[in-house]
Amino acid sequence: MNAAPVGCTDGDVKRITIYTDGSSRGNPGPGGFGTVLLFGEHEKRLSRGYVTTTNNRMEIMAALEGLRSLKEPCAVTIYSDSRYLVDTMTKGWLQGWKKNGWAKKKKSEVLKNVDLWKAMDKAIEGQEIDWRWVKGHAGNEYNEICDVLATEAADGPGKIVDEGFNA
Repeated sequence: MNAAPVGCTDGDVKRITIYTDGSSRGNPGPGGFGTVLLFGEHEKRLSRGYVTTTNNRMEIMAALEGLRSLKEPCAVTIYSDSRYLVDTMTKGWLQGWKKNGWAKKKKSEVLKNVDLWKAMDKAIEGQEIDWRWVKGHAGNEYNEICDVLATEAADGPGKIVDEGFNA
């Protein structure tokens, strides 16, 4: 877990819970993400569909858009059913890639989704984040809601181009 933002005591920091999920119909294929932010009695739902993308990109995007929607430093618990996302954020992979100039240890291996990882690195600045993996499709209410949001976005109208996706 990252340290609390400077100048904030436990009583000063808003506690936010974010649930996320990503979906793609084919990999690559049409995709979408779903995010639910919870603060006290307040709930905010976010989703967006993309013409062509991958499941991993949508998993990252779901968390990224949740973090981008925060207006101030918070104590955030993020739940995701993506091991790729949670492991990257909890096992030091993101910091390692950044240290290596946004490359894997073996520079010959291409780091996928580098645009999103750079954006994530920026989005987590000043936030206190506890990343938690939750088993998908196992009855977790908000994970299920995020799944519906993501699949509806992937299947629905109004999809946009995923500018960072490279086929």
